[in-house]
Amino acid sequence: MTHKLTVALLFGGRSSEHSISCATAGGVLAAIDRERYNVIPIGITRDGAFVLEEDDPARFALNATELPEVFDNGSRVRWPESTLSRQVTVTDGAGLGARSLGNVDLVFPILHGPFGEDGTVQGLLELTGLPYVGSGVLASALGMDKHFTKTVFQQASLPVAPWRTITADDWAEAPGMAHAAVEELGLPVFVKPARAGSSVGVSKVSTRDQLAEAMRVALAEDDKVLIEAGLVGRELEIAVLQGRRGEPARASVAGEVLVSGRDFYDFAAKYLGAPGIDLVCPANLTASELAEMQRLAIRAFEAIDGAGLARVDFFHTRDGWMINEINTMPGFTPISMFPSCWLASGFTYPQLIDELIEVALSRRGVRSS
Repeated sequence: MTHKLTVALLFGGRSSEHSISCATAGGVLAAIDRERYNVIPIGITRDGAFVLEEDDPARFALNATELPEVFDNGSRVRWPESTLSRQVTVTDGAGLGARSLGNVDLVFPILHGPFGEDGTVQGLLELTGLPYVGSGVLASALGMDKHFTKTVFQQASLPVAPWRTITADDWAEAPGMAHAAVEELGLPVFVKPARAGSSVGVSKVSTRDQLAEAMRVALAEDDKVLIEAGLVGRELEIAVLQGRRGEPARASVAGEVLVSGRDFYDFAAKYLGAPGIDLVCPANLTASELAEMQRLAIRAFEAIDGAGLARVDFFHTRDGWMINEINTMPGFTPISMFPSCWLASGFTYPQLIDELIEVALSRRGVRSS
């Protein structure tokens, strides 16, 4: 009989994408093969406490009226005391002694945004010696910071939209820098936090008098902001999976975001069912267009030294392909673009979870059975 692996599912977190991470957890809890895996659901509260959560997918369903949340239930999960152990323990709210949750074979950190997707949790897991799904410290940090992502892509001769980076100090002391950037890039521009995801804090600026409010919204999320040239073209996304040891990375078919009744693909459209957006997968592309998009996506993944998985977002303009950004832990709900692209490429949702676990273990030289 095949040994069942114990997977610690890590979700929630301190970022503004807390609820999206919880929704992703609900999708994984519902789909993961319980014949192959024991699952330890570990939630991170908005205050950063690691708590033992309910193994109940329905508890983390995403809906517009009540977003899912990790609440502090008084329990505290403790990571292994050294790299010589993989035992995870928990104390309950009554302050009783710690009890073992068993040895963890793999951590699946489905965290989005700062304090989870940016290399911080990856650093914790590296210190404990636990294998985990997804990119390491450097790639996670690069993928989270749009300024440095674009800088690395430029060095790798990958096409990116023109941009300027403005800090909170720049805006406070020399706001003319931001206005000059808008003048140079031309309207419309997009103003976005450098280190946030799910379109949180993003604004489209079509007139100069909208800039101040857009900067206020973005700076509420981060002290570094990108002002990015608006691009005209098709908005497409593609999913990347790292190969197992000795195998190359591969890219899925592409999906397309069709914007009809909104300014852009914002948070409400992505997760709350707001109208004006249609997601089409697979996108209508020629074989050569898809091949070029896949090639660029894999090059982008390798440029930041990515591992495990990523979603690469593109604009297809009259001047060709432009990479918008790379997401090293994309939304993983059953309707998110990353799994949707792989479903259209021949994976089921449970098979995709299996593959991510197998790739992570393979890259660590760990046998799964």
